[in-house]
Amino acid sequence: MMRSIREDIQTVFEKDPAARSTLEVLLCYPGLHALWIHRIAHRLWKRDLHLLARLLSHVSRFLTGVEIHPGATIGRRVFIDHGMGVVIGETTEIGDDVLIYKGVVLGGTSPEKKKRHPTIGNHVVLGTGATVLGPVTIGDGVRVGAGSVVIQSVEPGSTVVGIPGKVVHDGLKFATDLNHGKLPDPVTQALAEIREELQNVKKRVEELARTSESAPRAAKEPTEATKKQG
Repeated sequence: MMRSIREDIQTVFEKDPAARSTLEVLLCYPGLHALWIHRIAHRLWKRDLHLLARLLSHVSRFLTGVEIHPGATIGRRVFIDHGMGVVIGETTEIGDDVLIYKGVVLGGTSPEKKKRHPTIGNHVVLGTGATVLGPVTIGDGVRVGAGSVVIQSVEPGSTVVGIPGKVVHDGLKFATDLNHGKLPDPVTQALAEIREELQNVKKRVEELARTSESAPRAAKEPTEATKKQG
């Protein structure tokens, strides 16, 4: 237990430059508190003490603003930054070294009692307000942009943005990248491509117009043969 706590504290220092001291991390990081309480609640859930587990998770939600169902499985070195509004459903599975920002929802799409929540791989970054719905799989090293809604599985190493989420980059990269402002915007890219195509069409139309204007003038001007015949 103590080894796990030390690992969690070290993870905070690695992923949050605002962390200044161990005491500050212990007292002032609700995402960390939510994970610690969840571990206890999850053990109770596994022992079929469902009501007690749910009650403990409800208290955690009240104290931290993070709602984690005790049935969810969460790996090592997971960091919930800020945490307020984070929701993690019952059958969610989260791997190791995952970074979760404020307002992330890992939700279900089925009322049936089966696997209905996402499976999150290792080294995944879930941006602020990102939503992942259904029993989809988010591969290792995936980055999900802020505010994105993911409803389909994503291959490892991809970057996903937009509503619904679209893959805008493929390639394995497992280092945590906090610079969400540099994530591509698929809408902007599509508009830029359309604008470029319109400019090409406009140039072509102008060329055709110049050609059609010069053709009648050439036809009206008498050739040397015509002049001799006259």
